[in-house]
Amino acid sequence: MLKILRVYHYIHICFFSLHFSISAQFAWTLAAHYGYNVGLLDVDICGPSVPRMTGVNRSSVRRGPDGRWIPVYAHPNLSVMSIGFLTPGEDDAVVWRGPRKDGMIKQFFSEVDWSGEGENLDYLIVDTPPGKY
Repeated sequence: MLKILRVYHYIHICFFSLHFSISAQFAWTLAAHYGYNVGLLDVDICGPSVPRMTGVNRSSVRRGPDGRWIPVYAHPNLSVMSIGFLTPGEDDAVVWRGPRKDGMIKQFFSEVDWSGEGENLDYLIVDTPPGKY
């Protein structure tokens, strides 16, 4: 069982070809308009689009003192994690299947420090590719 910080609401968005814009818009609305602490997790390994949709596509993640990844902040209340931050180029895709892809997704849940300034997330929005998971 994976153990992550306390999250009050998990939201899984998979809405055909528009899923990325809906998840990014929803996350922005919750964070910027309502002031919730929101995590946006892009598990579309083959075509990560969330960094571009949130305007942080030129950013990269870094490791914290405890070895966990620190997500990129698109807004003070909106943290974003995507495989797009780990690839060399902005438009690079990762073509992983099976256990390797599943292992990366598990790492996003267990090895990302979503707490930021010590605050728990109110919402974790998981953006998946259409027809998956």
